[in-house]
Amino acid sequence: MTDTTATGAAEAAEAAEAAEAIEATEAADAAGAAEAAPAWLGAVGLSVVIPAHDDAHRIGPTLDAFRAHLDARRGSGPGDWELVVVDDASTDTTAALVEAAAADEPRIRLIRSGHHRGRGAALRAGVLASAGERVLLADAGLRTPPAELDRLEQALGEEGRSENQDSGEPATAALGRSGNRLVRALGIPGMPGFRADTCGFALFDGDRARAAFGASVLDGPAIDAEVLRWVRRQGWHVAEVPVRRTPNPAARPRRAAGDRRRALAELFRLNAGGLAVAAVFIALSAYVFHGLWADLDGRYLKDALQDQNQWEWFVGVATDNITHLRNPLFTTAQGMPDGVNLMANATMLGLTVPLIPVTLLFGETVTFALVLTLGMAASAWTWYWLIRRRLVQSRWAAAAGGALAAFAPPMVSHANGHPNFVVLFMLPLIIDRALRLCEGRDIVRDGVLLGLFATYQIFLGEEPLLIAALGMLVFSLAYLLVDRRRALAAARPLGLGLVIAAGVCVPLLVFPLYWQFFGPQSYHSVLHGDNAGNSPRALVEYAARSLFGDAETAGRLSLNTTEQNAFYGWPLLALGVAVCVWMWRRRVVRALAITGAVALALSLGPWVPVPRTDVVLPGPWRLMLKLPLFESVIEGRVAMVCAPVLGVLLALALDRIVRMRSRELRTLGLLGVAAALIPVLPLPLAVRERAPVPAFITSGAWKGYVKDGEALVPVPLPDPGQADALHWQVEADFGFRLAGGYFNGPWGPDRIGIYGATPRHLSNLLRDVRYGAQPPEITPQWREQARRDLEFWKAGAVVLPFQDRGVELRDMISELLGRQPQKVEDAWVWRVGPGQV
Repeated sequence: MTDTTATGAAEAAEAAEAAEAIEATEAADAAGAAEAAPAWLGAVGLSVVIPAHDDAHRIGPTLDAFRAHLDARRGSGPGDWELVVVDDASTDTTAALVEAAAADEPRIRLIRSGHHRGRGAALRAGVLASAGERVLLADAGLRTPPAELDRLEQALGEEGRSENQDSGEPATAALGRSGNRLVRALGIPGMPGFRADTCGFALFDGDRARAAFGASVLDGPAIDAEVLRWVRRQGWHVAEVPVRRTPNPAARPRRAAGDRRRALAELFRLNAGGLAVAAVFIALSAYVFHGLWADLDGRYLKDALQDQNQWEWFVGVATDNITHLRNPLFTTAQGMPDGVNLMANATMLGLTVPLIPVTLLFGETVTFALVLTLGMAASAWTWYWLIRRRLVQSRWAAAAGGALAAFAPPMVSHANGHPNFVVLFMLPLIIDRALRLCEGRDIVRDGVLLGLFATYQIFLGEEPLLIAALGMLVFSLAYLLVDRRRALAAARPLGLGLVIAAGVCVPLLVFPLYWQFFGPQSYHSVLHGDNAGNSPRALVEYAARSLFGDAETAGRLSLNTTEQNAFYGWPLLALGVAVCVWMWRRRVVRALAITGAVALALSLGPWVPVPRTDVVLPGPWRLMLKLPLFESVIEGRVAMVCAPVLGVLLALALDRIVRMRSRELRTLGLLGVAAALIPVLPLPLAVRERAPVPAFITSGAWKGYVKDGEALVPVPLPDPGQADALHWQVEADFGFRLAGGYFNGPWGPDRIGIYGATPRHLSNLLRDVRYGAQPPEITPQWREQARRDLEFWKAGAVVLPFQDRGVELRDMISELLGRQPQKVEDAWVWRVGPGQV
């Protein structure tokens, strides 16, 4: 269901032209470096290309074996086959032996290089000089017997037939499987259904082999990875075939070791562009979070509200549960006595658990900052990887698209304290695996991997996965509208793969999801209020942390500073519309346009106010308001789907612009892109000084007042509006439990989800007085209610740190409890355990 091969028919034609130009250049280079080969006229069925260097001890038997096999299987006519041997400046008699064989057999051709350049250069020269409809690459040592060619030809024929039936595209190559894991890891990651990693014994379509090797630049052994990567980026298919290998006693360990070192160096060179892109993303992410990194102990993200406290607590409680062999899905560390269902909160166990060593060594704040910084950069890189792999040729066009997808205004807004909406690196991998299922090449493997990827994403963030799944569903339906034939052809393998993925997910997730939805402290939905959708103005205005943003305007149009879920700015949306009009002929662009428009419409919520009027219109989200799972979604967040949509459109536009022949048009196009992007460039996140932890906590004095199983009751109790006490608990290594808290939990008999613990009379009173209300007259009824609430919380001590309105709070609490507090360090403390109240 992707736009076929690389970037569609027009782009394929341009790529072919480029390949032909490169091929001509490389052929000229090869001719300059080699002696003229014997002229060979007419078509050839099969060309066998063999690179050789100091192989006099084995080249003769290799040529004899191939001659015998090819005569027997392909015929002895002049156009049936040819052997092209490229002598890479041998110092022994290799060339002379080949010349002697060629004198006896005119179908053997010798190409001689004047300088020793390496196996890659030899293969390139041989392939470019070949004339075969198919090209076989082999080695001078005959590690794979010629008889294995039959398997490759059978596989290439079967692939060609299946591809012709499905999409009209023939298979490009059939490769013998080898065991070079290093090349596979660094050189050609992500080849669909593919584990072979070198071209040591490989059969190619002739024209495509010449295009692929003509586009190569490496001269050493890593040319295999380079060629296969190029083939993959054209969308051409490769079949993998297990072949029989024979021992090679004539191989020289010293040469093999040198080849491995050179291959490693070339692989890093081959990946240098991707590494450079990763470095740029890390630098950009570090720039966004540099204020936090400047003083991890003393600074707090200014616009995080209480989310930084909450997420550092999630890091700490996961570490505490695992290291003490407790249930990682539940805790009574806050929300006493009921506790917290951790699976029903954004605890991101997929990261907090693997990063336990980091947390133990450096602390929760370091883990928090590391997750945000590396997670945002990793998300940008995987979007870049997906865009480059499937849609564009230009590395930096793909990088720009990946950067926009991960650093768009809503992502930067959530970076203030919502790591689950920032660390999205699994989503491009899930999308890619779903697209592979559409191709139907290895449904079982891709289905299993999709199931594993989705399972892991569940432990990173369920709501982002749900919103992404909604976006993918809209895209699939849109593609059905624009290309019904291909969409229907992809439906069957995709459906089967999804069934397999579900079969993997369900056993892995059945217990965690049961615990989430039916376990202790589970809930059924979350109340977000009536204004969780985006204002239409929010779509075209700028976010607070965008270069052209205005914090006051963005604040009026959003729930809060971490929920500025649109704010793309009118120039960027205008660019997206312009790209869609410009490239409307491309099916993928039409599907993306529909997806983005639907996402923006849904994000407006169930009721849409018309700006500057009193008119309120029904919105499309009304259709989803009562659907299971979607009832808990903040609908404004659906607009985040537009970040990767705009990223892909940007990449497609830049990829086309940079290849324009007119310098004036290129300049105009780049200026237009710059005008759209500059206003939404991210600014570093604002920070403030972090509230200090009371000395009563840091000194350990609390240990004399709170016994095991009792709760510490801070004044005021932690809630979504003020949760510094969670940071106290983190600093105390979870040595005490807390009444109140900031988490998602149930409220009332219907178990409706709310933020924070269920309020009680005493917690409301303490909060109201702390923030300005006058203390009420303390009656016996108030004293009895305070006693009941403290007993419910299993309170061991009430702790009032020195703070604003501390005198009023101290006097009121003393009257409620009937006694004066103790002054301990920088806090007033009332012991209220059993028998004390």
